[in-house]
Amino acid sequence: MNYELFIAKRIIAGKEYKNSISSPIIKIAITAISLGIIIMLIAVATGAGLQGKIRDKMSGFKGHVQITNFNDNNSGIALTPISKNQYFFPTIPNVDGIKKVQVFANRAGLIKTETDFEGIIFKGVSQDYDWSFFQEYLIEGTLPNYDQPRVRDILLSKTLVDKLQLQLNDTIQATFFKDSKNKLPSSRKYIIKGIYNTGFLEFDKSIMIGDLYEVQRLNKWKADQVGGFEIILDDFDQIIDKTKAIHSEIPPTLSASSIVNTYPAIFDWIELFDNNVWFIIAIMILVAGINMITALLVLILERVQMVGILKSLGSTNTSIRKVFLYNASYLILKGLFWGNLIGLSIIFLQDYFGLITLNPETYYVSVMPVYIDLFDILLLNGGTLILCFLMLLIPSYIITRIQPSKSIRFA
Repeated sequence: MNYELFIAKRIIAGKEYKNSISSPIIKIAITAISLGIIIMLIAVATGAGLQGKIRDKMSGFKGHVQITNFNDNNSGIALTPISKNQYFFPTIPNVDGIKKVQVFANRAGLIKTETDFEGIIFKGVSQDYDWSFFQEYLIEGTLPNYDQPRVRDILLSKTLVDKLQLQLNDTIQATFFKDSKNKLPSSRKYIIKGIYNTGFLEFDKSIMIGDLYEVQRLNKWKADQVGGFEIILDDFDQIIDKTKAIHSEIPPTLSASSIVNTYPAIFDWIELFDNNVWFIIAIMILVAGINMITALLVLILERVQMVGILKSLGSTNTSIRKVFLYNASYLILKGLFWGNLIGLSIIFLQDYFGLITLNPETYYVSVMPVYIDLFDILLLNGGTLILCFLMLLIPSYIITRIQPSKSIRFA
């Protein structure tokens, strides 16, 4: 009996089917599996890439969590100074997963040229600022060094530089609006030390990075007064829990707010990526499963006589079903192989060469980012194989309806 089943398996899986009626249907099924896994890999990689890149850019400008005066919560500009001599600076002792705590202060103003002007937010940082984010997106010049008594060097985005027709090392004039302590507008001159381009236009078009001391002078604050603290976490996925933990550790006059709470619309938008990805995966697996069911049914109907012969020789329905299911699994694996080869190649090409570009005004990035890890690849392949195999169990029951006396009659 085992010999007959072995021969049957070789007949189905071998070259004999290539010239049969089922040949084009089997090829279509393999192609459907390949296209399905290609689209799923790309959907997962682009969805995760966009989410990660947008999160990284927002945290680069704002940190993961900001501690400010309670009255300035979510205002965008820290108007009320707080002392930097806090027990949680430069480290928060009772909260783990904190990568860095750094001070900042800001002031609204505008940059004027002979022909144009543009509103900006002057963000002042100190010598302990984490420059890794701006180092990645620096396209001209160098990063300022604020470990000096007074520095007029600033970082400006390419968006602002191009719009105001400025260049590296140009001297600009910035005017800052009056407030309760400053009855008249203040004007200062600064030198463009470096130009960055993150592609996140919402921030690129307004953020100017400069010395914390300059903002303190503009706001008429003392040397130990700052606008707030930026906290960078080790793991973004823990931002909600860490924000609650940080908030419980700081004085009641201060407030801790995460960038998720500060910019809910953006994060609600990127959360939709997950829903879209799951929808695409479900559709692709369904299409691939339907094609495999069609291929299996055609394969069985084409081998009705062989099934009848095997049954007459004593083979059971279960053993014959296994032959067809095993060979259907082989076809699925073949489709997965080619799909992974093509899909991962497309992802790697996009990662290294940035072939697909996006509108930064809509997507906050200029090049489509991609990210996928080994777990995602294994999960997609394993899930596709298992679900397609389970979908094949029901149509394989047609084998139990084949009667040897009728199927062999016309052999």
